[in-house]
Amino acid sequence: MITSIFSKSKPINFIVVFFIVLLAFLIARAELVNETITMGLVFNELGMFFVCLGSVLLLNFIVSKNSLTKYGNYEILLFSLFLLALPQSIGSTNILLANFFVLLAVRRIISLRSQLYVRKKLFDAAFWIAIASLFYFWALLFFILIPITLLLYTDNKIKHWIIPFVGVGAVFVIVVSISVVWNNSFFGVFKSLPELSYDFKNYNTLKYLLFITILFSFGLWSSLFYIKNLKQKKKAFRPSFIIVIVAAIIATAIIVLAPNKNGSEFLFLFAPSAIIITNYIETIEETWFKELFLAILFLVPFVLLFI
Repeated sequence: MITSIFSKSKPINFIVVFFIVLLAFLIARAELVNETITMGLVFNELGMFFVCLGSVLLLNFIVSKNSLTKYGNYEILLFSLFLLALPQSIGSTNILLANFFVLLAVRRIISLRSQLYVRKKLFDAAFWIAIASLFYFWALLFFILIPITLLLYTDNKIKHWIIPFVGVGAVFVIVVSISVVWNNSFFGVFKSLPELSYDFKNYNTLKYLLFITILFSFGLWSSLFYIKNLKQKKKAFRPSFIIVIVAAIIATAIIVLAPNKNGSEFLFLFAPSAIIITNYIETIEETWFKELFLAILFLVPFVLLFI
């Protein structure tokens, strides 16, 4: 039943995803918001919900525009289910915003496939990643995607390698200018050095262990087929698929490095994982196995809600 609904792009798919995202957001924010309800708080939470929903729609745009999957909407279903399985992933406003800007950057990076407006896209990608790093420092690791993409397209133009650093520099100049105006100092905005932690004790609960086990087991299994099938992709599209797997590796590194391991750091992994798992689902020929695979992914979030 699930496959028959999401195997093709339909309006009902977005309606289902909307309510899953809404449920995940309400659960996440209900745990965090203990303040007196005011209009300012309501508008702030509405803004964060639209950022969350916008991330889902942005993922759908990236996938459909660059043919990263076939014509279904499995990727946005999986993304929304990941949010519901771990509502803490949208508990941090800073990471929610950082992930949105990273997706904007990934959109520009993958669109380099067309080889049109290359300089503008490189600048935009670096600019958005730098903006993301202002909200969450380790999002800066996604900058690695830019030189990797240039290598994949064997781009030897020196100016194309310099432009991304100009994009980062532009953000730095803007931030320093704001710091001078508001804090009367050049580096007042940069309050502290980046932190990291290898303390994983927060994951030592049944809910986290189940979620991590399912996400990484399904993700790793799907990745094997994803990498195996890369050679079958059209040569022009192959770099886009490689970028997705590299993004997943970077997101995993962020989870390992995250100074506060409260679940929100997993958000960076959801989009690439959704694309990778979707590609595997589309290769499954047995209908019963595809239904079972999706049913597990669909039911797990609701089971975890009661743990």
